[in-house]
Amino acid sequence: MKQRILYIDPVGKGVVEEGHQFLTSRKREDTELKMVMLPRGPEHLEYRYYEALVLVDILHLVQAAERDGFDAAIIGCFYDVGLQAAREVTERMPVVAPCEASTHIAATLGDKFSIIVGRRKWIPEMMENVISYGMKDRLASFKSVDLGVLEFHQDEEETARRFRQAAHEAVERDGAEVIILGCTATYGFYRDLQEELGVPVLDSMIAALKTAEFAAELKGRLGWSHSKIGAYESPPQEEFAPWRLEEQYDFGDMGSWLRGE
Repeated sequence: MKQRILYIDPVGKGVVEEGHQFLTSRKREDTELKMVMLPRGPEHLEYRYYEALVLVDILHLVQAAERDGFDAAIIGCFYDVGLQAAREVTERMPVVAPCEASTHIAATLGDKFSIIVGRRKWIPEMMENVISYGMKDRLASFKSVDLGVLEFHQDEEETARRFRQAAHEAVERDGAEVIILGCTATYGFYRDLQEELGVPVLDSMIAALKTAEFAAELKGRLGWSHSKIGAYESPPQEEFAPWRLEEQYDFGDMGSWLRGE
């Protein structure tokens, strides 16, 4: 069953071409993968202020993706920016994100997992998500390698060295049985690290893609998608017109941009 998946790189300037090539070699043959970056915004999301700046564009792009017939969407940041809100604004299209996808997969592969992050700054918000996803008891540790998002691929040998050191500590000292690379910009480092450690090392981009493929299949074959009662109930359309929401936020603009119009 052919399925269309949209991967959103939620920054104004990203590694879309390299990331698309990386994921294309790992997608299913029946998956049509489109990767886009936002038309504006910061070049990383290491601060909550930056997340707030891109949130509206992410949500409207997710809505546009569903209108254009995509079967699933991925918000490509390990902070899982706007994930819950995105599930509110879609009707039937599944939306996934790397942290939730990676931690859920890791929990099936071992008793405890550790997350390797770039900077200490990231840990509190990522811990909030781990707790929210019910994974606190499965977390062995966070490990920081003191690198920002834009630094991972500047000196890949040094980045790999820091990952090895942090991962060995997580396994040998903290009791981790699975390692998660806690940033989508760490694509490409997992394989060598996994071979050296002898434990699963999850690339969060791949984890999100595979979860999206699975979610799209569940929706297409079985009709399973996000429940629309309770937490993911959609905002009532009848409030949009009197509040002039479409006029103020130009909901259709993202759809035109996605289609290249």
